[in-house]
Amino acid sequence: MRRTFLTLAAAALLALGSFAVPAMAEGYGKQKVVYHINYDGGEDSRAYRGAMRNVQNHINAVGAENLEVKVVLHGNGLGLLMNAKKNDALQTAVSSLKGQNVNFQVCNNTLKGRKISYEDDLYDVWEEDIVPSGVAELSRLQQMGYTYIKP
Repeated sequence: MRRTFLTLAAAALLALGSFAVPAMAEGYGKQKVVYHINYDGGEDSRAYRGAMRNVQNHINAVGAENLEVKVVLHGNGLGLLMNAKKNDALQTAVSSLKGQNVNFQVCNNTLKGRKISYEDDLYDVWEEDIVPSGVAELSRLQQMGYTYIKP
């Protein structure tokens, strides 16, 4: 009788334990991160595709519900969204990440300085995605507790 009780109690504790942390994969907890992209994507946008994989891997490890992600693009980093207009793999990666609440922020200084139209030249960018300065936005987000990542 005592053995049966202990077995049932242990089974109940194991069952409860398996429900205690399912949303936080590997026990990472809630995270706020900013990915900084200001470089050229290289041949076939390889560096950009790698950065998008990094973001997706991060989401897979922590869970989208536990992660607030912003991707800040300035300078040559705008090439990611320019190339996504004609590169299906990049387009799919960006759309998939946006569907998981990843926010892409585009530097207005770069848009003006390089005469880039966010409506015509960039993939899936809206007015609310534009920030005055990419570098100032990076600093602001870090002051708000976002972890800085440069993939």
